[in-house]
Amino acid sequence: MNIFTKKLYILTEQNEIYQKLIESLALPNLQLTDNKQHADLVLASPPLLASQLDDFENLQWVQSVYAGIDALMKDSLRRDYQLTNVKGIFGQQIAEYVFGFAIKHYRHFEQYKAQQKEQHWNPYQYKTLDTKTITIVGTGTIGEHLAKVSTAFGVRAIGVNTRGIPTPGSPFNEIYHIDELSSAIEKSDIVVSTLPNTANTIGIFNRQVLSAGNGFLMFNVGRGNSIVQDDLISALDNGFIEHAFLDVFEQEPLEPSHPYWEHPKITITPHIAALSFPEQVVDIFARHYKHWEQGYTLQDCIDFDKGY
Repeated sequence: MNIFTKKLYILTEQNEIYQKLIESLALPNLQLTDNKQHADLVLASPPLLASQLDDFENLQWVQSVYAGIDALMKDSLRRDYQLTNVKGIFGQQIAEYVFGFAIKHYRHFEQYKAQQKEQHWNPYQYKTLDTKTITIVGTGTIGEHLAKVSTAFGVRAIGVNTRGIPTPGSPFNEIYHIDELSSAIEKSDIVVSTLPNTANTIGIFNRQVLSAGNGFLMFNVGRGNSIVQDDLISALDNGFIEHAFLDVFEQEPLEPSHPYWEHPKITITPHIAALSFPEQVVDIFARHYKHWEQGYTLQDCIDFDKGY
């Protein structure tokens, strides 16, 4: 071992898989360690790391194995290290989730399955996706991929962000400022939240915003606390939202007594819209590591003040 060797500690729910993948890459000047005090780097699940963060005396960099890093954003936790998360690999999964459910809903597949059990023949009228408009709240890598897939289906894509302006080569047909969210929703058949957890996104989908809808499909694949629970239920009951597909919640797992479970216009999934596949995570870590090991600034670092 030379003086340039960096020591990596792995703290995930799949340690053995990650260890084998890291070892197979034979990254330069990198050594795995099971001693927290010796570790310079940590490849970790944020919920597992949060309670152990102070055990890493020489910590320089944490690579999260998830996109979500909320567990490390608490004010009581140290911030004297660099933090990167997983980006750029979830767009495909999110698009499959959104359009899988949207097509199932609009083409009445659930009803036909029920009819089959009763040997009942009853076709339903429908409109194709190319008559629809989707509003994607959050125009990062996930939002942009979803917009590209929307375009492939002929769906008009509106993006909503904090700038209100498109980036060069934007796949969105229109961009609205977050302050104009109600106006965007008013035009929408489908609304997808990909928002991170920040002080400005908590409760952003409230009664005023949701009541702008005209019977849209609501998807939340961002963070659970962006939706005001009672306001969502009211919007569903009053027809402003036709159906809500929820993959993220303020508290997970969702408690058995939660009103979402029994609501006929809510579909619940257990935070599976996009999963972190170890092979993809390690590819991202290796790319970051090679850059960092050569003395360059880490890319895609989390801004602790912004929370993303």
